[in-house]
Amino acid sequence: MSENQNPNTSQDVTTSTGTAGHPERFSDPGVPEHRPRLTDTDPKANKRSERIIVLLFALSCLGAIASLVAYFTVRPDGTTDQTRLSTLLLGVTMAISLLGIGIAAIHWAKALMSDHEHVDERHELRSTPEVREVAVKHLTDGVEDSGIGRRGVLKGAAVSALALFPLTFAVPLISSVGGDWNISKFRHTIWTSGKRLAYDPTGRPIKAADLTVGSVAHVIPEESEEYMASHEWITEKAKAVVLLVRLNPEDIRSDQSPEGETWSYDGIVAYSKICTHVGCPVALYEQQTHHLLCPCHQSTFDMADGAKVVFGPANRPLPQLPIAVDDEGYLVAQDDFAEPVGPSYWERLK
Repeated sequence: MSENQNPNTSQDVTTSTGTAGHPERFSDPGVPEHRPRLTDTDPKANKRSERIIVLLFALSCLGAIASLVAYFTVRPDGTTDQTRLSTLLLGVTMAISLLGIGIAAIHWAKALMSDHEHVDERHELRSTPEVREVAVKHLTDGVEDSGIGRRGVLKGAAVSALALFPLTFAVPLISSVGGDWNISKFRHTIWTSGKRLAYDPTGRPIKAADLTVGSVAHVIPEESEEYMASHEWITEKAKAVVLLVRLNPEDIRSDQSPEGETWSYDGIVAYSKICTHVGCPVALYEQQTHHLLCPCHQSTFDMADGAKVVFGPANRPLPQLPIAVDDEGYLVAQDDFAEPVGPSYWERLK
């Protein structure tokens, strides 16, 4: 911009010509003529916009209150339907509260706040006292023009909406502080000595003779139909899922406990399906390399060498389920996993 040009005019300036006829400097188009809005010229329209904004903030308040009511009255009781209903109500009411604030703020800015354009010439890092005084005056004029000072109801509605919305997530967080903090449950699963391995999801027990070299099976503990229909089963199954693979026995380099006990049976090894990085299901098996891949972040484990990490962000092997065969030829667990399954937590850092 030319130093002597008035920024509020649209007159052209002389331009110099660069290579190939392209100008090196363009003329300043200036600031277009201000067009007043309907709310600037019609007091009724101004008041109508103010009422709409107040109603939007009020809707946000109602959404926040409804979210708190839904949180305390529709609590998950262990059933899928109740959990879905609680999640739906919390999501809808929080969305109404947040959208009310957002739409009201946008409408307020477009309809009531000052929309006059101001141009400040570029200057050194620190403006002169005169320029700073003008800038402060522009801000003061903008506040005065928006009518914030004389719109008490509007200010009250905005403050109420902004104050109530954080409660929609603060109350659930605070109320959960007194919840179940028994972390010992993370150390154990429902695998016990003698419990048969069964196919997931049918629950049919697995015989060692059913598996050929290279076979892969998704495994769960054998349980009664009544227990498998309960909500507790969903939680316990999530921790107990296992991937079973049959290898050539000579390919196995490590399948023993620290005490030297054998945890596999005739080349059949069983490891937790829960990745030790962030808990994704690990189920992509490559038969030639015996590598098991996590699809989330590409952590790779060697099934022939104690499921040790060979690539990726996981920092510890998959826990191994020690297995054996009972008198009827069915695969059974020797015991629970020797260490907690899944990613690390505050009392299980490695």
